[in-house]
Amino acid sequence: MFLEQTVKRNSELVRLAFILHQKGVIAPDSYLIDVDTFLQNAAEMLACSKRNDVKLYFMLKQLGRNPFLARELMRLGYSGAVAVDYKEAAVMMEHGIPIGNVGHLVQIPTAQVRQIVSCRPEVITVYSEEKIRQIDQAASELGVIQEILLRVYGEGDMIYSGQTAGFKLNTLKELVSRIVSTSPHVRIAGVTSFPCYLYDEELDDIIPTANLQTVKKAAAILEAQGIICRIINTPSATCCRTIERMKQDGGNCGEPGHGLSGTTPIHAAHEQPEKPCVVYISEISHNFEGHGYCFGGGHYRRSHIKNALVGENLLSARHVEVIPPSDDSIDYHFGLSKECPVGQTVVMAFRYQIFVTRSDVVLVTGLRKGAPRIEGIYDSGGREK
Repeated sequence: MFLEQTVKRNSELVRLAFILHQKGVIAPDSYLIDVDTFLQNAAEMLACSKRNDVKLYFMLKQLGRNPFLARELMRLGYSGAVAVDYKEAAVMMEHGIPIGNVGHLVQIPTAQVRQIVSCRPEVITVYSEEKIRQIDQAASELGVIQEILLRVYGEGDMIYSGQTAGFKLNTLKELVSRIVSTSPHVRIAGVTSFPCYLYDEELDDIIPTANLQTVKKAAAILEAQGIICRIINTPSATCCRTIERMKQDGGNCGEPGHGLSGTTPIHAAHEQPEKPCVVYISEISHNFEGHGYCFGGGHYRRSHIKNALVGENLLSARHVEVIPPSDDSIDYHFGLSKECPVGQTVVMAFRYQIFVTRSDVVLVTGLRKGAPRIEGIYDSGGREK
């Protein structure tokens, strides 16, 4: 999906991928991340957000919840991480990374509520009254006020399978009254939904979804109840292109994830301020009935993977079509359209979610200066190896 743009805009990274694998420094099923470009992208977005008065929480699940990258983002000036689930929150807390938002796609389990509230996240996203009461109880015991975001839902909104949740618009008025009267240690800070923006291939642009209109309606309902929504969180496809239109669309908070690595869908179609900075490295394992096969482990079923470069270096590598494993199979291998010499390097660039893989994450700095250095190798959950 991103191979052409990565070779075009970050050929040094692709070249290094071949070198490190051929030398045996990097094993198959590894993601190689150009940290310098990653941070350059992050700085571009941060500057854009300040110009447009948009708050940013960074998302790192797609890069394996990596604590090294989280620390570097905090040094740049980001306000904190958005933890997609309680396991990611645990990684951030272990490494002293402030949590900006937690609970959006996955609520905090009952046994972890007090611990996470004690770490003082800026906001906790909720979509059940039971969870609000648990948060209120924990905050009461700790003697603090915990701010929350209400995840909202309207008819016609898009919700991905496995993420179904949200307070319906027609229940908000009564919900707010109950929260105010029964949960004194909880304060509503705003509203959110997901996804509020998506890339549209026909329009060839990132456009608002129906969810965004629901968020705006929800904010109006809350404000009519006397609740000031200081955070109107409108995530998905957050990059400079999205940030520039957020304020005019009514939002003021985004959560860049793939934007940080230049790998949102619009980055595959067009050059954007953010440059691609991640490649996947494998190796030809064997051939069978006219097809080559390389080691797997890093497949994501929405990867939109199409092609790979196969060879011993970038100069001599050939483009080969990739045949991904079916979604109902374990990705022991990726298929290739042609037979290839066993042991050759395979480099791909596709949409990924490293935290759901069994891949290694290799961080390299100094590539921009011509002096690349591996800063660390991590597993897919953010633990250094």
